[in-house]
Amino acid sequence: MQKLESGSDPVRPKQSSVRWLIAGMVGAFAFVSYIERMNISVAAELMMPDLGLTKIQMGQVFSSFLVGYAIFQVPAGKLGDVIGPRVTLALAAVLWGCATIFTATVANIFVAGGGSLLMALVAVRFLLGASEGATFPVGSRAIRNWTPPRERAFGNAFMMAGSASAAAVSAPIVSWLMLRFGWRPAFYITSVLAFGIALLWYALATDYPRDHRRVSPRELEAIGNFSGEPAHKHSSLPELLTDRNILFLSISYTCEGYVLFIFVFWLYIYLVEVRGFSMLNGGLVASLPWLTALVCTHLGGLVCDRISERRGRFAGARTVITVGYGLSGLLLFAAAKLNGRAAAVAALCISVGALYFAEPAFWATAVHLSRERAGTVSGIMNTAGILGGVISTSITPVIVSHFGWIPALASGAAVAIGCTAMWLLLGGESRRQSIDH
Repeated sequence: MQKLESGSDPVRPKQSSVRWLIAGMVGAFAFVSYIERMNISVAAELMMPDLGLTKIQMGQVFSSFLVGYAIFQVPAGKLGDVIGPRVTLALAAVLWGCATIFTATVANIFVAGGGSLLMALVAVRFLLGASEGATFPVGSRAIRNWTPPRERAFGNAFMMAGSASAAAVSAPIVSWLMLRFGWRPAFYITSVLAFGIALLWYALATDYPRDHRRVSPRELEAIGNFSGEPAHKHSSLPELLTDRNILFLSISYTCEGYVLFIFVFWLYIYLVEVRGFSMLNGGLVASLPWLTALVCTHLGGLVCDRISERRGRFAGARTVITVGYGLSGLLLFAAAKLNGRAAAVAALCISVGALYFAEPAFWATAVHLSRERAGTVSGIMNTAGILGGVISTSITPVIVSHFGWIPALASGAAVAIGCTAMWLLLGGESRRQSIDH
């Protein structure tokens, strides 16, 4: 696109901001997807006694979501690369809504305490995980299509902010819905959000800026008007899986999954059972760390973009991730050891905030390394993160049952410090191998 010449037109066309609308809607997808996945972590307090499930069985239900989520990351990301984010995300959200409804209805079909009920819940949550596999890889693809390189960490921060804000409101809202209407209606009510975002996204979004009628010529020029070459013209999946930089990024993101899903699935139960909060107050307190994350994620994206402009993409990511994960690990361990409730909650807040401070750097690096395979590479990285989440979600109740909550939280702290060490020791070598330009 040619630039407007000085004097050729006394009135320059105003630059639109549709790319930030798209980023905000991608964040809304992350928000809704987290509501649909986290509602069961709050409802579990009533579901377990009502359905005759143990903590270990509920851990299996949690893990089934993560298994489906992990398996379908790469296929969903590849689908987003091939047919575009608009259709892929809309279809995915419709499936979220259906799976959320099924979570409540299977409990009415099968006998409480029976093996068939457990298998049905495992299957339904697997379906939810499979359909949610599109959320972040395809959302990252949309950010890649709609933002220039200098804004991509900040753009990806909208996804992280969406998940953080959902985590903040899920516990108080779902706990209130449970106490007011019961845990089954809580699932029915939250399913409406999935159908709503599917309709809104399909009506307002396009795959590329050039196809959107509200994008001005100046905004299109600022974005870069990406050609949108088909994904098959670029690196194949086996080539991506053996790329040294992508492997390093994915292995380090395994640590992210381990730590994050301790907070996602077990924070509410920890606050109620160990710190002595009531079910309603526990939901309110459980929202505080995620409010901290909401602030920190955009800050992390902004810092990553600024450092990346001066020192390169990988260097910006390395700085933000080592600071975020080092601080998160130290404070998670402190939260486990502190006696006072207020001090422990404060440590948990900053620990989650530091974790989310680092999140945009991971996703911006995945987009940077992927070129036109942004959905696929993001799916590879997130698969590794979910595998870490499967491990932590499965072994956390085992550690709690045999050793208590302090060792369970300490394991997350150790993994966060391990991620920091990995980027400090190996990040420099990977940076030298990267494709900074």
